[in-house]
Amino acid sequence: MEQRKRGDGMRDSVDEFLGQWAALRTDLDLDAMGTVGRLMRLSRFVGSGLKDYFAEHGMETWEFDVLATLRRTDRPLTAKELAASVMIGSAALTNRVDRLVAREFVRREAVPGNRRSLHIVLTEAGRDQVDAVIEGHVQNQRKLLSGLDQESHRELDHLLRTLLLSLGDTP
Repeated sequence: MEQRKRGDGMRDSVDEFLGQWAALRTDLDLDAMGTVGRLMRLSRFVGSGLKDYFAEHGMETWEFDVLATLRRTDRPLTAKELAASVMIGSAALTNRVDRLVAREFVRREAVPGNRRSLHIVLTEAGRDQVDAVIEGHVQNQRKLLSGLDQESHRELDHLLRTLLLSLGDTP
């Protein structure tokens, strides 16, 4: 609703459902609903843009997430470390690692001195795959944010970081 107050004439699909709620329930403060609704819609648009890019390179988004995590940390990770970094559960990670092993992008190796733990290791093929798509991935992300000027982009980044930290995100 703030956009109407500013008088800039901009409206999106979230304004439509906010207007419907406002007509039915004048007692509700809908500001948070508008923000969360926009975050959710943005997540879908951005997710679709990422999915399409990776599909062009024969990958799924989750594959890139796992491979890029191993590439940027530049060391083998235990399943627990990897699961925490890509924010998925251990069962889902096992399935994903199995699929990446089948594609020969990663391998499992015993952790020296710990028979119960395995390292997930990026193979040369996995490293080559990440390196082949990373520049285009960065360009694709820029394209997805091209509706913002640099100052707005920085402001949004700051606001999102603030919100993430307030919700318990940690480095």
